[in-house]
Amino acid sequence: MTKPLLHAAITLAAAATLLAGCGTTTDEASRDEHIKYAWVVLGDGGKPIARVATDYATCPNINVDDGETRMMLRAAAGTAAQRTTASAAADSKPSNFPLNTCEAALPASAKLARVGTRFLPLPKAEPQRVLVLADTGCRLKKADNAFQSCNDGEMWPLAQIAATAAAMKPDLVLHIGDYHYRENACPADIAGCKDSPWGYGWDTWEADLFKPAGPLLAAAPWVVVRGNHEECARAGQGWFRLLDTGAYSATRSCDDPANDATANYTTPYAVPLGSDTQVIVFDSARTGKAALAVTDPQFIAYQKDFKTVATLASKAKTTSLFVNHHPILGYAPIAGSAPAGGNAALLSVAAQVNPSAYYPPGISLALHGHVHDFQAINFSSNHPATFVSGNGGDNLDVALPDPFPANLPPAPGVTLDRITHSVTFGFMVMDRSGTGWIFKAYTKAGKLMATCTQSLNKIACDKVGFLAG
Repeated sequence: MTKPLLHAAITLAAAATLLAGCGTTTDEASRDEHIKYAWVVLGDGGKPIARVATDYATCPNINVDDGETRMMLRAAAGTAAQRTTASAAADSKPSNFPLNTCEAALPASAKLARVGTRFLPLPKAEPQRVLVLADTGCRLKKADNAFQSCNDGEMWPLAQIAATAAAMKPDLVLHIGDYHYRENACPADIAGCKDSPWGYGWDTWEADLFKPAGPLLAAAPWVVVRGNHEECARAGQGWFRLLDTGAYSATRSCDDPANDATANYTTPYAVPLGSDTQVIVFDSARTGKAALAVTDPQFIAYQKDFKTVATLASKAKTTSLFVNHHPILGYAPIAGSAPAGGNAALLSVAAQVNPSAYYPPGISLALHGHVHDFQAINFSSNHPATFVSGNGGDNLDVALPDPFPANLPPAPGVTLDRITHSVTFGFMVMDRSGTGWIFKAYTKAGKLMATCTQSLNKIACDKVGFLAG
């Protein structure tokens, strides 16, 4: 028997041994009927954190390599008092979380971990395939009169995307923000979203993320990036309870608007993708659309964060991927007009910290969401190539013009070389290739649309211009 087959046989045997007594546990909190969802997120340094949502009063046990410990309570079930939100008070309500969120730090050496009979996905030392997606929730927003057909799998295809992507067996999922979009009640006369939950409590988080994305949550650990829909005046309460990888506290919970100035910002951190690549996670949830004055508290906060990115990106012999929700050197389509460039608020800070370069040395590529399309952008100037993968389920944007306007930079001093783009629902996959990565854009059904290869801070795609889905 070859070594890989022998290892697989040993792993299966160990799993069978662990399963032997799972269904007969005498610990009531650990019974399967109480564990509604279980998932793994990767925090600073790639440290894996197991999470569960349970309807039981006590956290369950977690079994790691046949050693059992009690999970810790992260956030207790309860209903937070109604706070100010992005919507009018009449279109808001208190956020109810009827389930406890429990967590446990997992050792990097863990081979098997389970809660009840459910095995948890564990990180690989050298991940070969990373699934990338963003902007996945179903939009219900009164202010924009935007009510997506959440009950129609064609109009809101996250469940199909998750099933298709999970079948590709990713080692890691990288979600670049905006998990939650069901902010306001569906009008009675719109059948497409009839009876949908709304607001910022657990029922909407389950409907927008946990239920449809179940196959992906079971397939691999997640690196979670915060989007503007997870800022405190929106779905921040669920973000901190369920996804954020830092410690949970009253100050960092978004329950009290008095703490928003703290809770709306997170210090950047790095997650290694093996020994030669790292993802640098940058929280841009609260950024606006206008350039910032140097005295603006947000400018000062982001200035500090960009300096932290520079320190993280200085790691020797490491390819650093900058990941945040809002595109910095990307494009935003505008119906009937030329596309807009990158986010002005972030650009104003980046230009001050790293004049003309925008990113510090060491950043090879940038990955974003926020714009609801797919973009693969290469620059002839010395700027990191950029991907936008914001086509994961929410209403798609209008298409970028084709042919794309010549001499239209996303920021001053940046020269566009080529752009590949699409407004088809889908996702992106990163496959390891030697010391670099190959990036592939897929439709929701798994049809390959484009393939891009990386060389240092450049990419070359096999198709250029508009991609038909």
